Amino acid sequence: MNDNDALLPDLPELSAIKQAALSYVTEAFAEAELDGLDGDCMAQAALFAAFAELVATYGEDAVAEYAASLPDKIRSGGFSTALKH
Repeated sequence: MNDNDALLPDLPELSAIKQAALSYVTEAFAEAELDGLDGDCMAQAALFAAFAELVATYGEDAVAEYAASLPDKIRSGGFSTALKH
């Protein structure tokens, strides 16, 4: 992967295309909730679909390397939407 292929959490400002993609995913979550699907179930399915797409695009090694960086990003608030105190 190169800087132009950075994943959403890696970008300080999302490009218009990536912002649109995030909007589609957010809308899919909202629609699924209206249909009675649990957010956790949707999140797990979305992660599976996302990793499958990334592996198809970049290969297992590149995606495994990216995934190995996730614990630190999660712990540092890289995926948090609420303000930290």
